Amino acid sequence: MYRNKRTGTIGIIITIFLLILVVILSNMNTQKMSGVENALATLVMPIQNGLTYLKNKMEGNDTFFTNISRLQEENEELKQKNSDLEQSLRELEMIKSENEILKEYVNLKDKYKNYETVPAYIIHKDISNYSNVIVINVGSSDGIEANMTVIADKGLVGYVLSTTETTAKVQTIVDTATSVSAVLNTSREAIILNGMQGNYTTLKATFLPTDASILQNDNVETSGLGGIYPKGIHIGTVKEMVETKNTTDRYAYIETAVDFKKLETVLVIKDKGTEISYNGF
Repeated sequence: MYRNKRTGTIGIIITIFLLILVVILSNMNTQKMSGVENALATLVMPIQNGLTYLKNKMEGNDTFFTNISRLQEENEELKQKNSDLEQSLRELEMIKSENEILKEYVNLKDKYKNYETVPAYIIHKDISNYSNVIVINVGSSDGIEANMTVIADKGLVGYVLSTTETTAKVQTIVDTATSVSAVLNTSREAIILNGMQGNYTTLKATFLPTDASILQNDNVETSGLGGIYPKGIHIGTVKEMVETKNTTDRYAYIETAVDFKKLETVLVIKDKGTEISYNGF
């Protein structure tokens, strides 16, 4: 162990000596060197070159770490800019959605300008297998009352079930508790439409006359009977006719004109008992 320590000490002394020689030789004019000095320079030069290489390498590492730090800062800046852009995009989408709703309001008001109506938008949907009720943002303070008809751009939505001062609950025609008295547009035959459990786009037509000719894609509209819906409101089209062994039990499926899953804006008709003519249906 003593010998190892002694050897290490000698190595340190030699290293220090060589470093001193390097410094001296670096400051001397090589043209005035003697033969011995040239020999020493030849011996020490590789060491000097090695030390210079290590110095440059260390300086290069400093630059590397500086670059890493700069890249991290730039990355954070880019993340912030990306977040700002995403926020701006969300705000633009909200503005676009609001503009679409306003456009629907204008279209509805223009379409039914001959009737006193109140525009509204849906603030809640209570949808289940047994119920399909929506809540709109107008109520008794807006002149809304129970049993008023609610429509959308494409046709019948339902009727007002109850109101608060600022809201109204609307029972839709696809609710299983709802029945609508309707007629076929071509034959003018009377039928009854009912909501179907778990279905938001199809009504079941029953009490079909035994001799009635049911045409696929025929339009179906309200008959005006029952005291709730005015006559002539578009409901949908005949999707399928189902024959049974007993002709009195046959029925048909009616596809609703209104897409209740995407429904956002409606009109409440304040005129009661008025026949409505729907252009374009």
